Parts: sequence; structure tokens; C-alpha cells
Amino acid sequence: MTASWRFSTLADRHRALGSNLEDWSGMGTAWSYDKDADEEYVAIRTKAGIMDVSGLKKVHVTGAHASHVIDLATTRNVEKIYPGKSVYACMLNDAGKFTDDCVIYRMGPNSWMVVHGSGSGHEELTRASIGRDVSVRFDDNLHDLSLQGPVAVDYLAKHVPGIRDLNYFHHMQTRLFGFPVMISRTGYTGERGYEIFCRGQDAPAIWDTIVDEGKEMGIIPTRFTTLDMLRVESYLLFYPYDNSQKYPFENEGPGDTLWELGLDFTVSPGKTGFRGAEEHYRLKGKERFKIFGIELDSDKPADEGAPVYRDGKKVGVVTCAMYSPLVKRSLGIARLDVDCAVAGTPLEVRNESGTVKAKAQPLPFDDPKKLKRTAKG
Repeated sequence: MTASWRFSTLADRHRALGSNLEDWSGMGTAWSYDKDADEEYVAIRTKAGIMDVSGLKKVHVTGAHASHVIDLATTRNVEKIYPGKSVYACMLNDAGKFTDDCVIYRMGPNSWMVVHGSGSGHEELTRASIGRDVSVRFDDNLHDLSLQGPVAVDYLAKHVPGIRDLNYFHHMQTRLFGFPVMISRTGYTGERGYEIFCRGQDAPAIWDTIVDEGKEMGIIPTRFTTLDMLRVESYLLFYPYDNSQKYPFENEGPGDTLWELGLDFTVSPGKTGFRGAEEHYRLKGKERFKIFGIELDSDKPADEGAPVYRDGKKVGVVTCAMYSPLVKRSLGIARLDVDCAVAGTPLEVRNESGTVKAKAQPLPFDDPKKLKRTAKG
């Protein structure tokens, strides 16, 4: 029996491109197409790609206590977020451990949208809403088409007045091809990109038009899993694949701290009162591991889950890896012992095909100053 209970209106487009619509977060999602993923990676890094990320969960939080509920459930100071602005945030449990990440969009004075992946974000918001004057509503009609890459803005500028003036982590209500949409300057690729939020009934026409018109600019359809190549270079974590839910510690329940994941920057300075706040601050300096980069002396990617060794001792695991046909580097995200998460530390990765020399490298590998995704004009 399938685990999918959510359905993208673009399913037939994905099937036509060769996808079997594998499940992600309850939705049949295009994990594979009948072409080389390298082609899609190169398109997003050099031109642009259009991707269906409607499997992300969209939750509307509205009412007089909406800001308070989001303030309780997330790590950000929401009063600094104004209508038209968004921010990346995390959610924790009572033990101060990571349960989900999300993007918080302020739509109006008492109106918000929280977009999260396969973690417990919706449940966290619902929990915080009990006894408050607020509505928390999951919206599965709202689809999300992600147009990512350096020419994305050039394409959209033909159709959307003012798109060049839209800053990073801002959004606008507009029309695209005559359809009502919200366009957000966000994404998960490390490139300048946009997410087009639209009604499910409009998604096929929007997708088809971008694919047809965008051909001459090098814009192509891209599968969901191409994100793995892009996120490794750009230090974008993916729950639960980089977490202890997949790589548990012996005799410990799942859960990682923001200090371990390198996500402590998502806590607004001085903020208290959010779920798990006291434990979050108490756990600073008590890291059991660090998320860090790893570069292999190889022309192939590391195996997912490959153990990492130093001087014969296991010191970590590769959670996601890729080989870039553009920069000719074999790169990965790894969970490393704290003393090994230092640039240049010599390591070994034990793939099924054999042992490969490697070294620890800081993240992100690509565009560390985030100049591409934040560019103006």
C-alpha cells in the first residue's frame, strides 16, 4: 500500500519525464527522470531549472495570537518580520533538540504562512496554538514551483514587473500568465531563485509555459533529488537525512542540537521563551559531533552513509555526497567528531568499493559569502 496521501497536479508531467513518483512527505514526488541528473545540476548552476517542490507542507497561521504561536514554536523573533518578508527558522522539542526547520512568511498583521518539510512543523504549531485565538490550517491545494538559477530573474522579468527589485527572503503577491501567485525569493539550491506559490489547478499551465518558453534560455525541468547535488555544495541540510533520526547515537534517542548542526544562527539574539530554549542554551559547548564538509580524493561521490575514519578510528559518517562535473570535485556533508571538524584534517572514507583518502573542509563549498542568492538588480 502506498504511503502517499497527497497529490501534485503535476504528476502526469513527472510521469511523462520518466518518474515513478516516489513518496516524500506523503506526496508522490519526482525523484527520478529519464535523463542524467548532472544535466539538471549544470542547468541550475549555469542557466535555470524548474522543479516541483509541492511536497513541502504549507501551513497558514492566522488570528490575533498568530504571532505569539509562531514565537513559541520557532527560534526567530517574529516581531522583526514585516508583511512581505520571510525568514528561515528552526523548531525544537523540550530537550532543546532539532525537530524541523521552516521558512516563516508574514502575509499581513495577523496572517502568516509557515512552510516546512517532512518534520513535525505542523504538529509543533498546532501544539503551540492550544488555548490561543488562532487558526492553524494545512493547505494542500497551494503548490510550489521552484525556478532556480542565474537566468531565473531574466525569465521572470519578462512577465512580472518589479521582480528584479525583490530582495532575498522577500515575497510579492502578483500574477503570472494571468494566474494569481505569490513569488518568493527563496529556494534550496544556493543560486538566485524564486518559488512560485500557486493554486493546484493553475500549476500545470504555469509549469508548461515556463518549460516551453524557457527552452531558449536553457531552462529545463529538474527532479527533486537534483537538490542533493546542489545542497551539498551550498550547506543546506535535509531532515531527516543529515540527522540522528537516520544516524542514531548508541543508547540515545534521536535529536541533534543546533550547535551540532551549525544552525544556531537561526536563534534570534537574546530570544527566550520558545520551546526548548533553556536546554538549547545549556547545551552550548556540549556538542557530540559537528556537521562539516568533506572532500574526497576521487572522481566519484562517497556512498551515502559511508563511515569516515581517522587513524583507524571511526570518527563520522557521510550523510550526502556528490561529484561536481563543473568544478571536478567529490564533496560531501558529514557528521564528524568535534576534534575532526577542522579544515584540512586528513580522513578516510570507506565506500563499498574501497577506501578513499579525504580531508575535512568548511561548509559551504560553493559561494560562501552567498553573493549569488542575494544579488540585486
